[in-house]
Amino acid sequence: MHEEEALNDNHPGPDRFELDQTRRDRKHRNATYAKRRRIVLKYLERKHGRFQDFSQKHKTSFRYIFWGILLAGYLAVVIAACALNFHRALPLFVITVAAIFFVVWDHCMAKYEHRIKELLSPGRRFLDSHWFCLKWVIWSSLILGVVFWLIFDTAKLGQRQLVSFGGLLVYVILLFLFSKHPTKVRWRPVLGGIGLQFLLGLLILRTGPGLMAFQWLGKQVQTFLEHTDAGASFVFGENYTDHYLAFKIGWLMLVTVGSSPIESVVAAGNIFIGYTEAPLLVEGYIKDATRSELHAIMTTGFATIAGNVLGPYISFGISPTHLLTASVMSAPVSLAVAKLFWPETETPKTTVKDAMKMEIGDSRNLLEAISQGASASISLVAHIAVNLIAFLALLSFVNSALSWFGNMLDYPQLSFEIICSYIFMPFSFMMGVDWQDSFMVAKLIGYKTFFTEFVAYERLSKLVDLRKEAGPKFVDGVQQYMSIRSETIATYALCGFGSISSLGLAINTLTNIADFRRDDIAAVAGRALIAGTISSFIMGCIAGILSSTPVDINCHHIFENTFASGLPQNTTDVVSCCQSLLSSTVAVGPGEVIPGGYHSLSSLKTCCELLKPSTLNCTWIPDQL
Repeated sequence: MHEEEALNDNHPGPDRFELDQTRRDRKHRNATYAKRRRIVLKYLERKHGRFQDFSQKHKTSFRYIFWGILLAGYLAVVIAACALNFHRALPLFVITVAAIFFVVWDHCMAKYEHRIKELLSPGRRFLDSHWFCLKWVIWSSLILGVVFWLIFDTAKLGQRQLVSFGGLLVYVILLFLFSKHPTKVRWRPVLGGIGLQFLLGLLILRTGPGLMAFQWLGKQVQTFLEHTDAGASFVFGENYTDHYLAFKIGWLMLVTVGSSPIESVVAAGNIFIGYTEAPLLVEGYIKDATRSELHAIMTTGFATIAGNVLGPYISFGISPTHLLTASVMSAPVSLAVAKLFWPETETPKTTVKDAMKMEIGDSRNLLEAISQGASASISLVAHIAVNLIAFLALLSFVNSALSWFGNMLDYPQLSFEIICSYIFMPFSFMMGVDWQDSFMVAKLIGYKTFFTEFVAYERLSKLVDLRKEAGPKFVDGVQQYMSIRSETIATYALCGFGSISSLGLAINTLTNIADFRRDDIAAVAGRALIAGTISSFIMGCIAGILSSTPVDINCHHIFENTFASGLPQNTTDVVSCCQSLLSSTVAVGPGEVIPGGYHSLSSLKTCCELLKPSTLNCTWIPDQL
């Protein structure tokens, strides 16, 4: 038995032998697979390394190819749109050309700045050596150009533009007389800022392409707001690339107006973001800002309305074209007024390179930026709603209290609106508002100054709606709406955050950035509010100079086609023409009435019967001879 077991141990059976063989084969296969895997991995590593080296070597080429394909596709779309209808595609064409110009400009300046300076150095030396004579030639040419332009424009559109121009001069004189340092005023920032604003307004309001571009942009903003209001604040981020256009505008004002870098950047930033956010663009440099710069920072905030809050005003029914135009035009004139009302007496410490340094936003991608923008819009919408409720409630209480007090003196109609209409009426009239409408615009200015611009625009929208309904202009002797020209001037004059309610918020914003400058900030705040308000008035003057209601030119045809054919006479065009005719008519007494604008007495009589104005007795108008 033991011998058989020993024999079996020395000669294993077939099952055990096969098991050992299977294990050896498995080990061999595993070793083979591992070897092959190592060979494949080494091969892939070599290929991956070569691909990385190739990609790194040609990274710039790949980037150019990618962006070149996108650019070619975009340009193909632009060309196709222009080929189909160039008139319709003109705004897109202008925007594309402007974007290409800025990109090429940046590329050339970054790569060839030194060569460009060398190339232009002879011209610069010539200008430096002859600047004393050249500046007088330039200023004289500009003044003569404005004078001749006003003469021809007045001959074409009437004398209302001269009232606005005279108001502009009066505001400048008043600012100079009440300036902090009248003898220290540098007139280049003042004239340069007003001139740049006038140029921007001329390009936008008086040229076809400029007006079309802003009308197109306004329609796009309005269309976007119809889809959603929540994402509007996403448009403007915090990093440098998001504020690209703000820095371009800031550079333009830096060159033309001659303001300091910190003032220019904040003024340009106010076009896109609020007056509480714009100082954060130069947060690290406010501590070293001069008092004049602090005054300018606050003035530009009070004189502008940011693009990220235009949505509520557009939803009220205010013209998006005029709102966008006013938002852009407000920046240069606010700097001009700031430097006139508080001239610079110190040496600014902030350089151009310092002002260009920005904090990088914390949004890592587009979706995160959209999410943060939507979240931020919640506080914006809540702020607007709460302010409207609070200020309208306060206005109702004030009117009730004034009516109660006026009742003691047998004058129960005493109200906040009546008080403001007499306080601000001279200011509205100097902007070029028709005398008949100046009291209504004065009320709107009072709403904006003592409450907020939200209330003012909400009341203006009601006046616009009443005009569009083309009802009687006077009901029981109370004027119901204004002319289109007065509405336009009011839109520009109200376009600013300057109000007593925003004064404390502006002070808190700057003191949170530089608390140790609290005394300086408080010292300049009051004058900054006044300067910001006057900046809005000057913007209203520029709008009055440049605005030309299209219906004024075709009123003869409108009257002829409407009154002679028996068509409905309460259309918006007819009412606007009648308002213009009645405002330009001179009435001495019965039978002594002279229609304005070379219109007929029959047209005047029909308009008088249609609108029933309180300023003209319709029975005084004689029959047409």
